[in-house]
Amino acid sequence: MTTPTSTAPGSVPGKPPRKTVFAALQEIGKALMLPVAVLPAAGLLLGFGSAFNDPSYSWHASIPEWLQFTGRMMVGASDVIFGNLPVIFALGVAIGDLFPKGGEGASSQTATIVRAGGRSELQLWRSGIRKQLLTPHSEGAKLSLYLVEMEPGASTGDELYTHGGEEAGLVLSGAMSLSVEQESWTLQEGDSFRFLSSRPHRFANAASGETRVLWVNCL
Repeated sequence: MTTPTSTAPGSVPGKPPRKTVFAALQEIGKALMLPVAVLPAAGLLLGFGSAFNDPSYSWHASIPEWLQFTGRMMVGASDVIFGNLPVIFALGVAIGDLFPKGGEGASSQTATIVRAGGRSELQLWRSGIRKQLLTPHSEGAKLSLYLVEMEPGASTGDELYTHGGEEAGLVLSGAMSLSVEQESWTLQEGDSFRFLSSRPHRFANAASGETRVLWVNCL
């Protein structure tokens, strides 16, 4: 007995439907909403804060100390925003929305399986890390399963980073160095991990060859 499968109009059976250029631009626009909203505020904080503490202005001597202190706080707040732009851009993009939509099912809300040849892949720029999405793209999904492949020398960078949710994983091959807050470990094939994503963390390939990790992110 065979199980019937549904295919979206205009798509090829066994392959995820193509994403139109307009749909891709819509997703880019959604990803930029948070940075676009935050950057003008950071610019205002920097402009007013600097003006309150610029001795070149003739009226600088008449500014009360509390206002100068407020200005220094405003400049500090703008520095935090400008210094964390990569994090802000990351927060503007849902994890699953980074990947082309794939998976079989009646809709993006009910997609159930992903074929081996239909996985969506994300190449992390400059990092040498590839992520294949193993779960169907589903709006509002709280759990995503990935196959993370790291080239020799690949890492997420020297700085620790945070985001929402929780993550866990299993090293399938190779070795991975993992740092969470002040602790660091080298995980070998068969080792596993779990931590809250709100804890500062980073990871890197600790093997001379490729390292593969089965990775779970839960929001």
